[in-house]
Amino acid sequence: MAVSKVNFPRLGSYNVAVAHIITKGLDCEYVDAPPITKKTIELGAKYSPDFVCTPFKYQLGGYIEAIEAGADTLIQVGGACRLGYYGELHEQILKDLGYHVKFVNMANANFNKPLTFYEEFKKINPNMNVKKVAQATLLAIKMVEVIDKVEDFIRENVGFEVVEGSFQKLHEDFLDDLKDVSDKKELAIIYKLYMRKFKKLEVKKVKNPLKVGIIGEYYTIMDEYSNHYMEKELAKKGIIIERWMNISNTIFHNYAKEVKQSIKKYARFDMGATAMYTIKKAIDYAKEGCDGIIHVKSFGCTPEIDTMPVLQKISEDYKIPIIYFSFDTQTSDVGINTRIEAFYDMIMMRKEEKEK
Repeated sequence: MAVSKVNFPRLGSYNVAVAHIITKGLDCEYVDAPPITKKTIELGAKYSPDFVCTPFKYQLGGYIEAIEAGADTLIQVGGACRLGYYGELHEQILKDLGYHVKFVNMANANFNKPLTFYEEFKKINPNMNVKKVAQATLLAIKMVEVIDKVEDFIRENVGFEVVEGSFQKLHEDFLDDLKDVSDKKELAIIYKLYMRKFKKLEVKKVKNPLKVGIIGEYYTIMDEYSNHYMEKELAKKGIIIERWMNISNTIFHNYAKEVKQSIKKYARFDMGATAMYTIKKAIDYAKEGCDGIIHVKSFGCTPEIDTMPVLQKISEDYKIPIIYFSFDTQTSDVGINTRIEAFYDMIMMRKEEKEK
């Protein structure tokens, strides 16, 4: 029986962990689509409904590029918003385009019912070894947690690097070495080794630097191409970046009940997707003394649109500026950078005024 060539949509740095499950757990070949480029979004937009959200278009374009790179099995992720319904539509569009591939929709799986994941994995490799899949999945979860810890450290320090690009280069090396990890012991060694290396990188922090919190929609906040490399642009200005939204915090450590209770002054009901977390972290960043907050979302993301009036109220109550970015296929780098520059100037002037 031929080995399946499997692709999973790009999402931040997490594809390293996904590849481990596919290759070491399911005994399949992992086909990593080319890095997201303008071609990816043009392909996705060309064959997508006009008013569908931008992540749908990125994923569709990525699937087409993955098929062209040799993938014969595509995995569609689930989600707490419309993303959970996109699998069937992606599949139908690809069939209409003449692509004959196996489509595995993980929206059919449920974290509260582990057996449902087994059923979806069986579609990828009917002869899979359950023990191997379980071991690979557990290690992949630990990989994700390590990736998130490393990237939290980077966001806090990269804006003050003395050698430009030093953090990015070391981060790329870190992800490359993660690909060869085979057990938790090796993972722990890699993590400790690279954290020592990151801490040795020369930085020159200014006294009382600007700090900005980033909140918003799940996909756009974590995929750097989707948000036009916003974190890198902020880092160039010597800003500490706070970004709580990642897989570890939202999936592996479920704070939903705690969050709902903590935001009841501003929102009594769950608006869906990541809306509750957006409101919660806006309050947290305001209380922690961040100088400003940036809210990011894809065009048409209804839950995040619903949070905006609430965020405006938080901005007024805590006297903290919030700027809103909505990304679509036509978003311009120039326009984004101009608005970031203006926001930076404004929060810098506010900070200087407070320190007088």
